[in-house]
Amino acid sequence: MARFVALLRGVNVGTVKVTSAELAAMARRIGLDDVRTVLATGNLLFSADDDPAGLKARIEAALGETFGYDAWIVLTTVDHFAAVIDAYPFDAEREGYHAYVLFGSEQAVLDEIVATAADLGPADEAIAPGDGVVYWQCPKGSSTKTPFAALIAKARYRSTTTNRNLRTLRKLT
Repeated sequence: MARFVALLRGVNVGTVKVTSAELAAMARRIGLDDVRTVLATGNLLFSADDDPAGLKARIEAALGETFGYDAWIVLTTVDHFAAVIDAYPFDAEREGYHAYVLFGSEQAVLDEIVATAADLGPADEAIAPGDGVVYWQCPKGSSTKTPFAALIAKARYRSTTTNRNLRTLRKLT
């Protein structure tokens, strides 16, 4: 049985409210094992025997049915997740900065984001591609205001990406 991390996109911001208890109950109801939620930002750890593509579709359908929204997740294995955290390329403890990881479910989308980011011009942030992710570091208080933040907030990326603070990711391992 494989261990997975599902990162939900767009919950507990705006009108979509998903409590950790409700998320865990839904996961158990659809047959996921060893379920654990972390924080209220849509982080689900679990075990399953399913193939990842079918598992992703099943979780998204259950989220939509249970919570009444168009659900999107990024699904990865715990091993891949840990490797992504370990590979963070910037100084994660840099004073005055936040460390983020943008997870994606489609490599072509992440490649497009990285290529577009190269044309954004100078900014006080750092961006680097990773294995199924884009690493990002920006000044504290600017994570919704930088050129890269505006880029990844575009509607075209909502169904395939989700962003997490590195501190949050470390709590998931």
